[in-house]
Amino acid sequence: MRVLALPAVLIVIAALVFLLVILIRGAVRARPGGAAAQESRWEPHTEMENGWTLVAIRKVTQGRDGPVELARQTVRAIPDDDPHWDERYREAMQEARSRIATLELESK
Repeated sequence: MRVLALPAVLIVIAALVFLLVILIRGAVRARPGGAAAQESRWEPHTEMENGWTLVAIRKVTQGRDGPVELARQTVRAIPDDDPHWDERYREAMQEARSRIATLELESK
């Protein structure tokens, strides 16, 4: 009888370890950074290059090595020497946020 007890105990322990591994993998996938975080989102973006400030929106998703840009729309280009730069930048950011809200509504 003792000869059969040892293999039975080892089989039960192996089954418990297997179930524990399955539960841990499921918990890792459910965390932020798992499958749910792979969804893309629109976000405002600003670039300054060659004397211009570009206000854009871009669709990004989280890749293995960081954010990956899937699409981009330029909202407005503002010359850096524009005397009304602050006002135009605020208007462009407001337009970018409005466009993001519209795109998010359309995608649902």
